[in-house]
Amino acid sequence: MDTLKIESDAIFRRAALRLVPLILAMYIAAFLNRVNVSFAALTMNKDLGFSPEVFGWGTGIFFLGYLVFEVPSNLIMERVGARLWLSRIMITWAIVSMAFAFVQGPVSFFVLRFMLGLAEAGFYPGILLYFTFWFPAATRARILAIFCMGIPVSNILGAPVSGWLLGVEGHGLHGWQWMYILEGIPTLALGFLALWGLPDNPAKASFLSPREKEIVLARLEQEDAPQVHGFAEMIRDWRVWALIIPDFCIVFGIYALGFWMPQMVNAMGYNIHETSLIVMIPYIMSLAILWGIGVSSDRTGKRALHFCISALITAGGFALAALGGADWIVILGFCFASGGVYSGLATFWSVPPLFLGGTAAAGAFALINCVGNLSGFVGPGLMGWLLQVTGSYRVGLWMCAMVPLVAALSMAVLARYCRSPSR
Repeated sequence: MDTLKIESDAIFRRAALRLVPLILAMYIAAFLNRVNVSFAALTMNKDLGFSPEVFGWGTGIFFLGYLVFEVPSNLIMERVGARLWLSRIMITWAIVSMAFAFVQGPVSFFVLRFMLGLAEAGFYPGILLYFTFWFPAATRARILAIFCMGIPVSNILGAPVSGWLLGVEGHGLHGWQWMYILEGIPTLALGFLALWGLPDNPAKASFLSPREKEIVLARLEQEDAPQVHGFAEMIRDWRVWALIIPDFCIVFGIYALGFWMPQMVNAMGYNIHETSLIVMIPYIMSLAILWGIGVSSDRTGKRALHFCISALITAGGFALAALGGADWIVILGFCFASGGVYSGLATFWSVPPLFLGGTAAAGAFALINCVGNLSGFVGPGLMGWLLQVTGSYRVGLWMCAMVPLVAALSMAVLARYCRSPSR
């Protein structure tokens, strides 16, 4: 092993310890503000008279706002720098999230969900791009796995806290209103903290010496040169558009589960406190699956294969929940489904950088993510419509079991075309 690799590996580990905890905290706050509506629904829907269909489509409107501003946001970040832009994103969405406490009906709910999507657009693909500035491809799946742990961790922490806050009443506000206000405060604080803690790239990192900066930049320059660099070239590349299919299908399960699982558990006969504790179980179990597949993906380098495995785990989990029977079987199904969707999300984003770099990567991360995330509009909306039509969650769960099969099949076909030049 050459000296450059030994020295750079030590520096990358130190950089990861410095940067990843803050980024993980930011993502936990981001996702909590995005999905705490699922817990608010346990009392908010009754207070405001929302039907399942209104709630389902209302939650999904977030992703229409996301679609509008995602690509411009990531291109702006590449120009102005990650530190300033990611901080701006967090501060604005914290303010919008807290404004949900003053929703009066469907129209204001829809408008604020749309504005939340606008405010948060660019955060997730911005972080993906940021990781390419800091870490070599050989370790990126593990870094992405840690980052994607923010989703289940936000639910693990948010479930009991949100459940408790729903019982808080006072000063003319209901529990769900206090939940929105109080859970927005940490996001606001992290937005200001990002101004201090996120250097734009290794060359601007105050915690690295001049020699360490040279070592890191030299190691990153040894990476295989991506085949596609320019924005126009990226737009014309069919692989970028095709990758939207597996992303759409794996994200479909994330939001169908995230927005509806508390209500599904509550419908089994559990009270709000019991529901908040039970919902934690699948998210805790998902961490083991997420980390195991991320490490295996880095060791083998077989990114597409591990995505397909994750998608099949997802399909099996939703099928098990749909078959139902005892409550523990449904919860076990949710465990596999959540582990599969989050590990699938992490392994998916290690595929595009195999052939994309520079502005092409910035644009593609945003394009794939914003269009793929429209499944966050379609999935919860269809779940609500199917519940209203059939009176049961079972048909919706079978739908969620079918969609990740499309994810696995599409990635299996695309795998041979999405490789680094050396492979």
